[in-house]
Amino acid sequence: MITAGIDVGSLATKVVLLNENQLMSHEVSGTGVDATEAVKKAMDTALEKAGISFKDIESLVSTGAGKKKVPFESAQATEIICDTKGVSHICPGVNGVIDIGAENCRVIKCDQEGNIIDFALNDKCASGTGIFLDAMAKALRVKPEEMGELSLQATQDIEVTSMCSVFAESEVVSMIHRRVPKNDILRGIHRSIASRICGQANRILLEGQLVVMGGIAQNLGLITILKELMGSELIVPDEPEILGALGAALLAGEGEGEK
Repeated sequence: MITAGIDVGSLATKVVLLNENQLMSHEVSGTGVDATEAVKKAMDTALEKAGISFKDIESLVSTGAGKKKVPFESAQATEIICDTKGVSHICPGVNGVIDIGAENCRVIKCDQEGNIIDFALNDKCASGTGIFLDAMAKALRVKPEEMGELSLQATQDIEVTSMCSVFAESEVVSMIHRRVPKNDILRGIHRSIASRICGQANRILLEGQLVVMGGIAQNLGLITILKELMGSELIVPDEPEILGALGAALLAGEGEGEK
């Protein structure tokens, strides 16, 4: 049985194709201003990689902020459910999930069987997310993908206190004018984000062996500080950004999701 999962995020759209729960192909592409068109393009690419056509797909589940923009007939499922399903499939027995997305950060506590016990969402606009990091990268004139590695070269701890990305940007600009080294500022930014994530985790007593997912999970600087603050074992899979779409595709194989 060939199934598909589509995760339409604010910045990236992910498609995963499975055959009897085995990965056939996946595609990650920018969502842009037209989510519907982004889904079509990502699906076409994933189908081409798998060597199949759309009519071969027997079941499809969509998730993410733009799941209602999916132009195909599909069931829908929440990000919380899809995240947990995808993580439990590749890392069975973990204690929870930290999903750092473009506009949202969510932490999920689950049992050894992958059942959701509790969860918490960020409540401070876009702070602690991919969009927040992108804004900081622009202020510092560095590439987002370079931020993590540069922060590891810091020589002192700098505190970034603002929760709002607009005010945080002003705070960072002020530091630049005071000639605070960029590496130190970056470490401060990552520590600020990690502290907020820890606060979410503490609200639901999340600890133990955890999987970090989402595109920001590839930021080594953030993961390093998060490990320090949480004292938990953090696992970052090879493809952390596709786990929500993977969970959706697995749900499709089980006939789950709401029409």
